[in-house]
Amino acid sequence: MGTNPIALASGVLPEFGPLDLVRAASGAGFDAVGLWVEPAQWTATTTREVRAALVDAHLPVIDVEVAWLQPGSDPDLHRRIIDIGAEVGAANLLCVSSVADPGATAAWLADLCRHAEGSGLRIALEFGVFTQVRDLTAALQVLAAVDHPLRALLLDPIHVDRSGSSLDAIAALDPALVPYAQFCDAPAARPDPDDFDAVICDAIDLREQCGAGALPLERFYRALPPGLPLSLELRSKALRDGYPDPVERARAVADATRAWLARHA
Repeated sequence: MGTNPIALASGVLPEFGPLDLVRAASGAGFDAVGLWVEPAQWTATTTREVRAALVDAHLPVIDVEVAWLQPGSDPDLHRRIIDIGAEVGAANLLCVSSVADPGATAAWLADLCRHAEGSGLRIALEFGVFTQVRDLTAALQVLAAVDHPLRALLLDPIHVDRSGSSLDAIAALDPALVPYAQFCDAPAARPDPDDFDAVICDAIDLREQCGAGALPLERFYRALPPGLPLSLELRSKALRDGYPDPVERARAVADATRAWLARHA
C-alpha cells in the first residue's frame, strides 16, 4: 500500500487554536496538520503567526475547515476560508452541506471551486447522515454536477459506516477525486440516523483509536488509493479527558495510528 502521511485533524484538539494545533502536530511527529478557521476571529496577525509556525515545524496544511453550506449562510465567509487556506498553503477545504436541494449544493460548490482557482485548493465534500448529503451515492451525484477540476470527495470511515455506503464503490472511485481521507475507529453501535443529537454525539465524542473500535477499518483502508494522506479525525471525549495537554493527546493519536498502519500497510 505504500507509506501514508498522517495529519493531525483539528477535531482532535477542538478546544485549542491554530497555533496550538501546529505545535501539537509538530511535537507529536505528524506529517501535516489541519486547521479550523473562524473567519471572524482570524486576523492578518493570525496568518503571520501560523505561517511562521508552519515554516519552523516544516509542516504542510492538509485542510482548512469548515465551509458548512446552510440556507441563509454567507458565501463570502466560505470564500474567506479559502483565502485564508491559500495564505497558509492549505491543500483542501472541507465542506459539508445542510442544503436540501442537491442542485443548489452543486452550484455552491462550483462557486467555491471557481474562487479557489489559482490557489490549487481542492474543495472536498464530506458526506454523512448529519448532513443533507447523506451517503456516498448522494455525494457522487453532487460532484458530477459540479464538474470542476478542483472538486473532491472526502471520506470518513465513521460516516461511511453510519450511512451504509459501499466499500466496493469506494474502491472503484477515480483516485483523482480523493486527494486525502479521514481516519479513525468507532464503536459497532450505530446511532438512530433520525436522532440528530445522537448522530452528533457519535461523531464528536465516541470515536476510538485505530484498532480499538469495530469499524471495518482495514477494508476501508484497502479501498483507498495507495499511500493516500490520512487526516486523523479522532474526536473523542475519552481522549480529551485523558489527555488535557495538546501535544500528549496528539502523540497518543499518532502513536496508535502508526502502530495500526505498521500492522496493516
